[in-house]
Amino acid sequence: MRPDQTLVTLQREGTRITARTSEPFIQEAAAGTSEHDHPYSHLTTPLRQRGLSCTVEYGLSDYIVHAELPDGSALIISPPQEPPTDHPPGYPESWLVTRGHPDDSTLHEAIYDSEPDGPHARHGGSIPRLLDAIDTRLDQLGLPRRPEPRRHAQESGADAVLHRAGFVPVVLFRERFHRLPSAMTDLVEQPQMVTRAFDMLQAEGFDVSCDPGLLDPSLPSPGHPGLSLGDLPQSIRSAAHTGEVVAALSELTAPGDGVLQRVVESLNTTADWWEGLGEPAEPHYANRPRYIAQKLDSYALDIRSMRGELADRHTDHSGRLQARVDQLAPEEPAASRVAAALVVSPTARRTTSAALPSASAAPPSLPPARPSSAPGR
Repeated sequence: MRPDQTLVTLQREGTRITARTSEPFIQEAAAGTSEHDHPYSHLTTPLRQRGLSCTVEYGLSDYIVHAELPDGSALIISPPQEPPTDHPPGYPESWLVTRGHPDDSTLHEAIYDSEPDGPHARHGGSIPRLLDAIDTRLDQLGLPRRPEPRRHAQESGADAVLHRAGFVPVVLFRERFHRLPSAMTDLVEQPQMVTRAFDMLQAEGFDVSCDPGLLDPSLPSPGHPGLSLGDLPQSIRSAAHTGEVVAALSELTAPGDGVLQRVVESLNTTADWWEGLGEPAEPHYANRPRYIAQKLDSYALDIRSMRGELADRHTDHSGRLQARVDQLAPEEPAASRVAAALVVSPTARRTTSAALPSASAAPPSLPPARPSSAPGR
């Protein structure tokens, strides 16, 4: 992960697949990271954000994360070492976190153990559960909390890409992330959508970490630009699956650069311009577009919420589906109809297959599809 880049981690958490974004960390914190750090950046990044110095070293049979605490002790975050297990780098089936001190042999504390016979075995390889346990202990030790500044523009841009990819936002008290639609349980559809999100994020220049098992390497590289504003009404009118309507609504409601957000910005800019004409009555006229922009901004949030509810339905519209089947030529395969219902505006070619992306890999040289790295609301 480059220090100026937002990391998006696609992973399975229990029965759901999530996408979590991490802000770039400062250059000083990134100094000294090893070439093996990248597969573990989903661990080292949040630890560095709490002021810890992290290294990734090789243990008995796998790499471990070593995080130094201010009192001289250290956390050791380790996948199973003996016997070794076969898993993608950084995504084992379980974790063990201990705390010790090089000059005090009496300090040996087990903070988290999700190995099969451990107290947290039910969480398996869950990264969020692992980080929650570490954060709780760091809080108890009095370490500064992770700073919560204004969201980085790149992080908001990742929200827009995931929004267009069909993911559903989740906002909780202490965290925010995206997930696949709750009704998307088909084991063929899931890797298709994850792969599309992976492609779209990389095309926009984001650093992406993903368990290779969640990707579909056979999925053709996307090559079309997605929906235009003029296509939206006809796309909704002819939709036979909720995914098609969600794709259209996603263009309207994408955070930061969606159609409705641009309209709101245009109205507010018009009000500022109008007010500067200099006549005494100009503020009165300028207030009108500002009022409309304020109402539209509120409605945009409602429409975005409805888009999320519709995405979670993830089902056919029976009447529209039958009408489409009746209109299809007999030789058109059913697979093409399924693919059409799942289109979510991909924007670029895949630059990697099932392997984790390289930290030094440059983003593909492609014409930009849309300014999705613009800050959101």
